[in-house]
Amino acid sequence: MADRARSRKAAVAAEAWRRIFDFIATTADQRDRVLERLDLTPGDARTLGSLNQDEGRTMRALAREWRCDASTATWLVDRLERRGFAKRGSSPEDRRVKLVTLTPRGAKTQARLRAALFAPPPELLSLEVADLVALRDAAAKLPSGPWPAPRAAAELQRVKRRS
Repeated sequence: MADRARSRKAAVAAEAWRRIFDFIATTADQRDRVLERLDLTPGDARTLGSLNQDEGRTMRALAREWRCDASTATWLVDRLERRGFAKRGSSPEDRRVKLVTLTPRGAKTQARLRAALFAPPPELLSLEVADLVALRDAAAKLPSGPWPAPRAAAELQRVKRRS
């Protein structure tokens, strides 16, 4: 009985993943148009998503998050730095360590990118509210990427201010 339940769960998970993957692939053109409009590459977008204005990130931490070597992380940050989206500065604790933060221009571009990328596609808006709630609640149980949900980000800022 337990084997059959595991097998059914695996089959349903595979079908759910295929449908999610197909939807992401089908709507890729919309994301590509957003990046084109903002003159960003997918790597630029990922880099923007990993940075903020307030807290610097070390190159080592960025390379670890992106699962790349240090030279690739440097290349990605260099691209944003040349466009005025990011800057490197010394860590107050250790001047040898460089921290990467967003510039005001980078933060503005990041906000525009988030707004455009996170606008639901028409296909999603065609679903009933109950289906959207179920989809949202199921997706909330999965690990998320570098950009926290707006409400979670605001809560994180409140907690940081209190401590």
